Amino acid sequence: MITFLTYSVIILAIVSMVYLARIADLTRDLKGGNEADVPQSENKQSALGFIIFMVGLFASYIWLIQEYMPMTLPQAASEHGAKIDGLMNINLIVVNIVFVVINILLFVFAFKYESSKREKADFYPHNNTLELIWTIIPSIFLAVIITWGLYVWSGIHQIKVDSTLWIAGLGLLITGAAIIGLLKNLVAEIRVTVGGSLMLFGAFFCSYFFIAKNSINTEVSEEPLVIELYARQFDWTARYAGADQKLGAAHVRYIDGANTVGINTEDKAGLDDQIVRNEFHIPKGKPVRFVIRSQDVIHSAYMPHFRAQVNAVPGMPTSMSFTPTITTQEMRADEKTRKKYEKINKIREKRGEEPIEFNYVLLCNKICGATHYNMKMDIVVDTPEDYQKWLSEQKTLTEVLGPSEEAQQEENIAQL
Repeated sequence: MITFLTYSVIILAIVSMVYLARIADLTRDLKGGNEADVPQSENKQSALGFIIFMVGLFASYIWLIQEYMPMTLPQAASEHGAKIDGLMNINLIVVNIVFVVINILLFVFAFKYESSKREKADFYPHNNTLELIWTIIPSIFLAVIITWGLYVWSGIHQIKVDSTLWIAGLGLLITGAAIIGLLKNLVAEIRVTVGGSLMLFGAFFCSYFFIAKNSINTEVSEEPLVIELYARQFDWTARYAGADQKLGAAHVRYIDGANTVGINTEDKAGLDDQIVRNEFHIPKGKPVRFVIRSQDVIHSAYMPHFRAQVNAVPGMPTSMSFTPTITTQEMRADEKTRKKYEKINKIREKRGEEPIEFNYVLLCNKICGATHYNMKMDIVVDTPEDYQKWLSEQKTLTEVLGPSEEAQQEENIAQL
């Protein structure tokens, strides 16, 4: 009811403003005024209106931040997540600074330079210096952000780069410098724009080559835990590689009964694989490598708390890796998480719903069909000891399907 009344008041206010504007137009027409001749008093009112709107805009902006910032994701729960958050925070700081400065200038200039019959605006169509400033500064910032982003991405995925990238960047730098310095017959603006762009791309390629090369971890780390995430409309299934840390071969044509992910039972590497539904566990402090497959359409394995996402493509396995740093219990005890779920549960209580507690989740981040919104799976981050205890309780494929006919025959022969 309160929502209905709120919207009703807003609609009535808008309608009232429209009719007041029409009344003002009719009044001016009756007085024989010209629509183009705006009284100075109206100019002042409009100018003041811009300042009032600016104050309201920033007040609502500050309120929205204070109201909804506590509902954002908690701290990253993976090693690389902190780097991604740092990159995101820098972007948000810069965007907010630009937003505030630009809007203050916009509204203050509208207030200061209100229309006046005593003053006439200057015709000022072009300024090379200003154009260079508002082109070069954003270009430098974007180059830094993109290079930083690629550095983080290369470190996460251990992407190797070769000298071809550095050679291409050097070639672009030389070509750009040659265009600016030698082709004097070209129009100055074209020469600077084309040559400067080539030099910018060249500097980017060279810097990315050296940064990406230095971001790769050459130290031998411990062998990662291998887990397959199998997507289909509209759920997830996790498969653990077993003691041999090798996933058995799988294909959709092998799906049958309890073999829900299509493991080839003739591949011995798959006989000790462990299939789990509803939730899967991973250990804190140990690198985990996820292999992602899809049975039907394109899905996307999205784990927001770990700042990790990769598409699940039918017929093309993809992968991603990360190292969990915070257990589920530790994240539940986090101050921000605790306050967030207190607020959520108060809302649920008003609706007559049961309270919930924090869980890491695996979501699908591609609109894959009618119940896409419900395609999720809980993730539990355990201590290494609790993880080993949980894993030991999960059945292998052999235990789920029972021994094969060939294995049964070999056992019978052995008994004879």
